[in-house]
This record gives sequence, structure tokens and C-alpha cells, in this order.
Amino acid sequence: MKKATKKRVKRREWTKADIKELKVHSKARTPVIKIAKMTKRSESALRQKALNLGIGLGHQR
Repeated sequence: MKKATKKRVKRREWTKADIKELKVHSKARTPVIKIAKMTKRSESALRQKALNLGIGLGHQR
């Protein structure tokens, strides 16, 4: 039997443009799911970065 290979996590650095876009979505109160699909990042990665920046994220806060 063939072993299942693990999917490798590829980390991407946050650029200034990414941070600016995140702040714009924060003000617009865009749902986190939509932001995740647009930026191709996980919801938890977005929430963690927003927490570090001190901004709120999501439409329900």
C-alpha cells in the first residue's frame, strides 16, 4: 500500500499591500470567509494578523 503524503504548509510573508487591504476590509466589515478566499489565506491567519495589528475583523464584532 502507498502511504498518504502530507500536504506541506507554504508560509507567505505579509506585504504592506496585504496589510493595507486587511485594514480596508476591516473598515468595510467584510466577512472573514470572503477575505480568506480573496487573499488565499486561512481565516485563522487573518484573525491572528488582525489581532497583532490591533484591528477588528469580520462583520460581527
